[in-house]
Amino acid sequence: MLLQDFSPRTLPTGLLAAFVGFASSFAVILAGLNAVGASPSQVASGLMILSIAMGLGGILLSLATRMPISIVWSTPGAALLAVSPKIAGGFPVAVGAFLMCAAMIVLCGIWRPLGRAVASIPPALANAMLAGIMLHLCLAPVNAVAALPVQGVTIIGVWALIAKFKRLFAVPAAVLVAAVLIVWDLHAPQFGNLAPQLEFVWPQFTLTALIGVALPLFVVTMASQNIPGFAVLNINGFRPEPGPLFTATGILSALAAPFGGIALNLAAVTAALCAGEEAHAEPSKRYWTAIVAGAAYVVFGLFAGAITAFVSVAPPLLIESVAGLALLGAFSSSMLAALNHAESREAAALTFLVTASSLSFFGIGGAFWGLIAGGLMLGLRKWRAV
Repeated sequence: MLLQDFSPRTLPTGLLAAFVGFASSFAVILAGLNAVGASPSQVASGLMILSIAMGLGGILLSLATRMPISIVWSTPGAALLAVSPKIAGGFPVAVGAFLMCAAMIVLCGIWRPLGRAVASIPPALANAMLAGIMLHLCLAPVNAVAALPVQGVTIIGVWALIAKFKRLFAVPAAVLVAAVLIVWDLHAPQFGNLAPQLEFVWPQFTLTALIGVALPLFVVTMASQNIPGFAVLNINGFRPEPGPLFTATGILSALAAPFGGIALNLAAVTAALCAGEEAHAEPSKRYWTAIVAGAAYVVFGLFAGAITAFVSVAPPLLIESVAGLALLGAFSSSMLAALNHAESREAAALTFLVTASSLSFFGIGGAFWGLIAGGLMLGLRKWRAV
């Protein structure tokens, strides 16, 4: 029955979804892991386990539900880590935060009140916090033009030109151009070790990491990835039960965390490819597109060591600029949603500014304080209106 549902049409769409999902955001993952103190081998391990976990997760969930369930890493979560203050205790404490975030995702799936609480966070504040998180990386292309004019202008120029005709391919094209420029500068590129190498990290748990890393990571993953992911599936006629999927992504995140994996969640952008009409004319057969994409993610994961080694010899600003271009669309959408309603505009602006300031109190980063500040402002405005 499964093989009867397979159509050659699902093959190119699934491969495209995997390539776009990986190439458009892996630089953000690398930036996030580097920022929280991961060594080069731990960064490679994190990228590998995330790719394999989201590939296998997408395959198993699509087979179980017969729906195109695509699982990806938390790109907003990685952006949060990239701008967070240095974590006391280093990468083991960050891994502990990843596990605590995974536990909250599982709890969100099995305990409905928590899911309702997450859904009740004002969208304007959630979007403002996400925009503040992404601002630093979105400025990287501008900084790259100032520091590396030829490389920066070339990457941005190719990105803009491709986006004019097919926005979906713009960031992957920028990644390829950046790779060519790196090779050109190195003359003898280093491809690293192609063999899979996972590195286990014993987690350490601290209250500061729970409040400053795990909680904001949970909020942005749920609000910016899982909820939009369900919306994309619903728009295309698929109605999976949210609880089991939240639980599954939380379990996958927990399994990946000790090897350096950031949170996993439902896909949104690539889910539109897997669940849309371009995947297959018959909705009942589109789950094969997510299966193909999952298999491709696993293959990409097996080459994570080589990818990480290659990227490590490039100027960090060049990699950050590609990550910034990848986040530009999400940044603009978040800002528009944050400031769209007059009654919450001031609170959203305050949330954005505090988050973007990289403010840190008691070792807790700006994302948490931005949400608190915006929530207090919104509450005060409603209290005054009574």
